[in-house]
Amino acid sequence: MDLGNKIASIKDYPIEGVLFRDITPLMEDGEAFRAACEKIRDFAKEMGAEVIVGPESRGFIFGCPVAYDLRIGFVPVRKPGKLPRETISYEYSLEYGTNTLHMHADAIKPGQKCLIVDDLLATGGTVEATIKLIEQSGGIVVGCAFLIELKDLKGSDKLKGYNTLSVLSYD
Repeated sequence: MDLGNKIASIKDYPIEGVLFRDITPLMEDGEAFRAACEKIRDFAKEMGAEVIVGPESRGFIFGCPVAYDLRIGFVPVRKPGKLPRETISYEYSLEYGTNTLHMHADAIKPGQKCLIVDDLLATGGTVEATIKLIEQSGGIVVGCAFLIELKDLKGSDKLKGYNTLSVLSYD
């Protein structure tokens, strides 16, 4: 199945000059969604993942079915104020300002093998922050898996030394 045919390209969204890659047509097609999740699941198996870690919110969409299928846990990484128990946090830079991600302080066990799953690798800030949270907890990042990689934004530069999978990539 050509999953690239299930991604809609929307010109000038959300602002002029941006070509937005819309994943909702893929998600609306059960077979395409399953095929994408299976590719990530196979990578998770290959990496020996013991838990899936997904950044808010689209990391949940692809990470949860993978964790479910592998019968392993899923750890959400969220924006401030969204997790009820004690958290650890990591602040990172954006083009204009900063953002912060949180994870429950007890979510990752020391030495636990973690696979990060998200829908998109663009500049790499979100995945870099997620890596920092996992490693701060004593976890081991065995890989990072994305539905889409936007190669021109060079997010993979922040992932040197980590195993990665991009189901689809665009220049």
